[in-house]
Amino acid sequence: MKYSLLPFIVLLLGLSAFTDGKTHIAPLSMVTNDLGMQFVLIHPGTFMMGSPEKEEHRGEDEFLHQVTLTKAFYMQITEVTQGQWKAVMGRNPSNSDDCGMNCPVERVSWLDCREFIEKLNAKGKERYRLPTEAEWEYACRAGTDTPYYWGDSIDCTKAMYANNTYKVPGTCVEDAKKKKLLTDSPAPVKSFPSNAWGIYDMAGNVWEWCQDWYGAYPRGSVVDPEGPPSGHKRVRRGGSFFKYGWYCRSANRNAAIEYDRLRTLGFRLIIIVP
Repeated sequence: MKYSLLPFIVLLLGLSAFTDGKTHIAPLSMVTNDLGMQFVLIHPGTFMMGSPEKEEHRGEDEFLHQVTLTKAFYMQITEVTQGQWKAVMGRNPSNSDDCGMNCPVERVSWLDCREFIEKLNAKGKERYRLPTEAEWEYACRAGTDTPYYWGDSIDCTKAMYANNTYKVPGTCVEDAKKKKLLTDSPAPVKSFPSNAWGIYDMAGNVWEWCQDWYGAYPRGSVVDPEGPPSGHKRVRRGGSFFKYGWYCRSANRNAAIEYDRLRTLGFRLIIIVP
């Protein structure tokens, strides 16, 4: 990538390289586009996708298998915000519009996201798309193999979840109030600590669309997987402000129909590295 030809600010993050004896390496640089969307470089590597059988709250669709990603990409360090969406699309569809322009956009379907991406790509600068499910989990884990990217258990200081005054037991409502955040709402992006690669809110806040159709994992190791060729639902990942903390596990899988517009569902983008 020739940065002199791009409308991006290149920032060295000064992160230490992370290795575990395999091929995981921490990102070293970040770019910012003219909408203020920030992206961190994710290097190729190999990781174990899914969860071990002993992991609490494990789903049957989380078969543990080795994945190798051979291409670098830039992952957006936050969810797409309401302000970024409005700047491109001219409107804000979000249910939690009182949360502010720095909160994640939601109530956007997979098809809406595709339209947003097409508008960005039409500018003729960088090429954007949704992350594959494998790219999403790789970036979420940031070299970890624990249930959450910070460790084995979750609490209300780590992510925005269970911020629901209606029905979720053991809620984070009081914690949200202490942080002066709205209840029954996502939080502004970057309100909680990032993972080791400088990416925020991969756990909680809003679910995030992925590029893939939802389907069963392969039973062996794979290289650059893109999911099944067709399907009924699209993958969504990460959990949300509305429900349980265990939905925020790095391996947790979920899906929705591609035209669903839900108050708990947003997205983030990647930049394709040529």
